[in-house]
Amino acid sequence: MKKTVGRMVLAAAAAVFLVFGGACKKQQGGDSGSGGPAVTVRLLTDATGIDDKSFNAAAWRGILEFYGDTWNNTKQRGGAYDVVTAQTQDMYIPNIRQATDEAYDLIVTTGFTFAEALSEVAAENPGQKYMIVDVDGVEFPNVMQAVYAEHEGSYLVGAAAALKAQADGIQNPRFGFIGGVPSATITKFEVGYVQGILAVLPNAEIVDYYVNSWGEPGLAKTQAKNWYDAGVYAIYSAAGGSGNGTIAQAKEYRAAGRDVWAIGVDLDQFEEGLYNDSDSAVLCSMLKMVETSLVYGLNSVKNNTFRGEVITFDLKADGVGYSTTNPALSGDIISRLEEIKEQIINGQIRVAATNAEAKGLPGFPQNLKALDN
Repeated sequence: MKKTVGRMVLAAAAAVFLVFGGACKKQQGGDSGSGGPAVTVRLLTDATGIDDKSFNAAAWRGILEFYGDTWNNTKQRGGAYDVVTAQTQDMYIPNIRQATDEAYDLIVTTGFTFAEALSEVAAENPGQKYMIVDVDGVEFPNVMQAVYAEHEGSYLVGAAAALKAQADGIQNPRFGFIGGVPSATITKFEVGYVQGILAVLPNAEIVDYYVNSWGEPGLAKTQAKNWYDAGVYAIYSAAGGSGNGTIAQAKEYRAAGRDVWAIGVDLDQFEEGLYNDSDSAVLCSMLKMVETSLVYGLNSVKNNTFRGEVITFDLKADGVGYSTTNPALSGDIISRLEEIKEQIINGQIRVAATNAEAKGLPGFPQNLKALDN
């Protein structure tokens, strides 16, 4: 059963255990930070961990928010929450099984690479509550699936990049997209971004590249350098830790006086782009509010409303958005973006979410490497 939060809520040598202020094993007495009943949770991530400054970090922040803690002040709430990072995919099933054996109230996995492993373990343990973030194909009554309208948020940052190029007087600007591992989810980032650009600059040229990894920033940095050298104005990366390479190259070039930009993803990556102390090479970031979904899932366990269902966190529900930290994103551009945002929310603008659908739009590139499945 699929729901949209904007409508529904008007509401083990290879495993690295990262523990903050307490033991990894579930303990009694943890609370939600609000005097409510105890809720325990374990977050399971891929090798990039919660220091990826992107997707996994956002999930961790959501857990901290639920417990009333901060990144630099993790109290662990008597062992109520922790995180386990798998260095290799063959540790996914053992890590899920271990968390299940330790009887956490909620076990959270991040990303589609966990889908097969979670499906196997969830089928074996119908009484355990699981949540998978960014996946809608693990259909069990004990698995909550959180997905996002990345195409809507990406449309906004694509429009932002194009509006900035327009304001800077760039003639025939080119734009790039760097993806991690091809999937239907990453396609939503790419096709939304491209539609946003073309809405402002219908004849803009778009190039794309996939790293085929979430943890190879060097490959993204090399590609970004090649593109910037070839005249690409802005590059949007949806590539996990690999995307940090794009930002690193943009920093180098902006520090050298080059007018190029990186577009961040998932979190506000303004600080990751800092050079010269106060200037940032990250024009803006597409905000994927993974935090919102983690808080939602934990509250559903706390309130005994947990259900195995697909929940979409869209623009209307503040599930996605864009950052405005960089003063280079002028007030005029932000005003225009807010108009576009409202048009998406009220249905005046419909953003295609698949490459197949987007290809039917006037002027949309026919040769993107994006995959729909």
